[in-house]
Amino acid sequence: MPRQTVTTTTGRPPIVALCGSTQYWDALAEANLYETAAGRIVLAPGCNLKQPHPLWADPDRAARLKQQLDTLHRQKIDLADEVLIVNPGGYIGDSTRSEIDYARRLGKPIRYTHPTAEGEADHG
Repeated sequence: MPRQTVTTTTGRPPIVALCGSTQYWDALAEANLYETAAGRIVLAPGCNLKQPHPLWADPDRAARLKQQLDTLHRQKIDLADEVLIVNPGGYIGDSTRSEIDYARRLGKPIRYTHPTAEGEADHG
């Protein structure tokens, strides 16, 4: 059950950036659904490079796109009021760990969908 949202001091709903491995694309979509239903503006990964697509079929183009998407996702974290880590089974890969470190450096509140090794959890 999503937590009820209060508006920010700007009068708009809170913005949450979803972070997590795209190998859990369905879990990211589910988190997006619950966060949206709770009244939050959701910024989520928009491409799943683990699924075949003509936009990233060429390996060189895929490598460039990956870098572009990583930069774009950090900009989404910049815009967010908080970050939700979608981590089924507690899984956090290298890219997600890097995003967590980035969000922490910015002082963003971080929630998790599942318990982590550090014992952090919030089923939001």
